[in-house]
Amino acid sequence: MLVITGAGISAESGIPTFRGPGGHWRNLDPAKLATENAFRADPKLVWDWYRERRQMIRAAQPNAAHVALVRIAVQSRDFLLVTQNVDDLHRRAEWVGQRIPAGKMVQIHGDIFVTRCSHCDFRRRENEPEGPATLVPPCPSCGGPLRPGVVWFGETLPPREVQRVEDFLSHGACDLTLVIGTTALFGYIVQWALDAKGRLGRLIEINPEESPVSAFATETVREPAAVALPKLVARLPRWFTM
Repeated sequence: MLVITGAGISAESGIPTFRGPGGHWRNLDPAKLATENAFRADPKLVWDWYRERRQMIRAAQPNAAHVALVRIAVQSRDFLLVTQNVDDLHRRAEWVGQRIPAGKMVQIHGDIFVTRCSHCDFRRRENEPEGPATLVPPCPSCGGPLRPGVVWFGETLPPREVQRVEDFLSHGACDLTLVIGTTALFGYIVQWALDAKGRLGRLIEINPEESPVSAFATETVREPAAVALPKLVARLPRWFTM
């Protein structure tokens, strides 16, 4: 089973999407802040946005859709979650005390709680809330400017994570593919969904809005993920479970 999630699943936990209502920050378009050019032009402004976003995510809680995916992940024989989301809600979600194993999840656009250097290989995970800051943090290894560990618009995807997805798909088409809460505007998202579906697999899209994936779906559910996913879990065939 392959599951692809986008910003819509986290929006139900109160995290605004870039393109949806409330997506702007200080009257600025986040899509224009999440670029290397914006960081070079005004790194403090970009860091201010990411610090506020980190604070918002830390205050948010996983919703019923995140929990339902944990249940699917821990009960499935062969499962991979590919999320476009940089938040940690998938990581924090629990079902009967279990979480999605790290080996079953790929954050294809990076992790907002990772801070990395713009110039060298230094990186660290920010496990504790940061205090107020007015300066761009310098790298402790080379002194270069630190930046959030996310994939900005115009940047390439992390090769290691791409390879994990490709390795999973190399075993053949999936029995079931779920595409949840993504606008699917990136071609690789559509391609992975189609590769996972193959000729005979099932592809279910859960999204209140139509997307480029919709035309290829064997079933579309026009409900929010937190409503649709728990109901879907209840009717998954037994042969998806261990």
